[in-house]
Amino acid sequence: MERLGLIAGNGKFPFLVLDAARAQGYEVVVVAIQDETFPEIESHSAVAVHWLSLGELSKLIETFQREGVRRAIMAGQVRHKQIFSSIRPDWRLAKLLLALTTRNTDSLLGAIAKVLADEGITLENSTWLLEPLLVKPGVLTAREPTELERKNIVYGRKVASQLAQHDIGQTVVIAESACVAVEAMEGTDATIERAGQIMRSLDSDASTLSRALTVVKIAKPNQDMRFDVPVVGLKTIEVMQAARASCLALDAGKCLLLDGENIIDAANAAGIAMVAEGVLVR
Repeated sequence: MERLGLIAGNGKFPFLVLDAARAQGYEVVVVAIQDETFPEIESHSAVAVHWLSLGELSKLIETFQREGVRRAIMAGQVRHKQIFSSIRPDWRLAKLLLALTTRNTDSLLGAIAKVLADEGITLENSTWLLEPLLVKPGVLTAREPTELERKNIVYGRKVASQLAQHDIGQTVVIAESACVAVEAMEGTDATIERAGQIMRSLDSDASTLSRALTVVKIAKPNQDMRFDVPVVGLKTIEVMQAARASCLALDAGKCLLLDGENIIDAANAAGIAMVAEGVLVR
């Protein structure tokens, strides 16, 4: 039976990959990242779980080689703040970091993938085992976006595509074709929360902006599906509700719905419109 390596970050994503891999007959060896991976991974039927700190690249390679792993998947987020401030690199990672010309997640993870490949470990697409959870094109919810939300989506995609080219973030929050918040290192949910706070801070009598926010989350122009794939889950809908965001636009085929159909049910219950690229953008 083939062994598959799983480099697990935080959230539900690693658990979904682990379940899917086991269902397809793989033995899974998990490398869990300290202070990121949920501790419940220990009891989730992996062959082995090894806890490593974020900077231990050599130990990661040695662990997979010792366990007979030749293919691996990276799943789950690692907080950007931890990547660039809390990391304590070993000699191999320190050498890699010194060679980087840009300090963003694409360049860092891409370099790590190359090091793994040089050591005989192929990093597969993180969505490889989860194709059914990739968002399908079209309007996903009972409610279609309004004309105002459609305009927000078109404008938001233009803004988000520019940001994504530079690996700044993948999410923007729009109100009446005005950009309220853009994602940087804080992540999608924090960006939506910040947008809600900004709108609440505006003088309701003087503001000319509609309070209804549209969230646009896209993949990067040349999205590497091995890592940093856009994901949304039930928490995204909860955060949108709290921020009074009424529409969520995604990239078809490049964004994972972590909770499957449950997220669409939650959006319907909240009156939030969800749509994937291919219907509104021509």
